[in-house]
Amino acid sequence: MSNGQAIYQKLLDTAKQAAENSYSPYSRFPVGAALLSEDGRVFTGCNVENASYSAGVCAERTAVLKAVSEGCRRFKAIAVACLKNADGWPCGICRQFMSEFGVDLEVVVEGSSGKVQVMKLSELLPRHFGPDSL
Repeated sequence: MSNGQAIYQKLLDTAKQAAENSYSPYSRFPVGAALLSEDGRVFTGCNVENASYSAGVCAERTAVLKAVSEGCRRFKAIAVACLKNADGWPCGICRQFMSEFGVDLEVVVEGSSGKVQVMKLSELLPRHFGPDSL
């Protein structure tokens, strides 16, 4: 296993642990995220639902919010783990939200075959609307 693959696997394992803290009584779809900053710190997040569905927040945005609140704004990779479903790529809102901090972010998920899959955010959100669009 290469060093990059080992890092991805560690991030996925951390994201799975974060998913254990999910508050998802409505969807019963626990999701965790582990965000790797350029300085090597890892910020975790889980989805937090609300009876007013639109007030909930996804795991990816939770991790980014935690990082930004700690002064971190430069990221290398984010792993997303859905405990009930493989191939759990970030939703459109999360893709847009993360693009604010750069589209070179590597998004890591575990495929249904168990194989680690990695795509750049720019591939998942082509022609994004970002700070340069204003």
